[in-house]
Amino acid sequence: MPSRNIDRWLWLAGAIVVLDQVSKWLVLAWLQPGSSIYVAPFFNWVLTFNPGAAFSFLSDAGGWQRWFFTVLALAIAAWIVSILPRHSGEFRISLALTLILGGALGNVIDRLRFGAVIDFIQWHAAGFYWPAFNIADSAISIGAVLMAWDQFAAKRAEHDVGIP
Repeated sequence: MPSRNIDRWLWLAGAIVVLDQVSKWLVLAWLQPGSSIYVAPFFNWVLTFNPGAAFSFLSDAGGWQRWFFTVLALAIAAWIVSILPRHSGEFRISLALTLILGGALGNVIDRLRFGAVIDFIQWHAAGFYWPAFNIADSAISIGAVLMAWDQFAAKRAEHDVGIP
């Protein structure tokens, strides 16, 4: 049964990669770099290429960051695939790891194809703009929050039971 459990998580990671890549394909077909489509008073579609990491961290580092973030994401993906079988029956942590895995691989594909990650979702309010992001970034962020939640829940359960 453990093999079946990990299979469903790997299928979900694959679905995240596909959803991420299809969304980026559509954005590339509809928008020109730097263009923006108004959707709502708080939301635009945009097309940007981010050679850095989250919030454009290291985006102007000269090119080495492409390979650094690619290798880092592949190492994290390999680590997740190696530990997922041990946690495949634990829903919250498995979902967290799977979301991070799918998101990391979706962004790796962009880095290999374009040298940068395609971002296209832009939230804003009162003249303040959140940095553009994509479905892979969303999956990674949700996965990180779930992972933190899982850790806090585990600590809380240990405290409630009196485990030192």
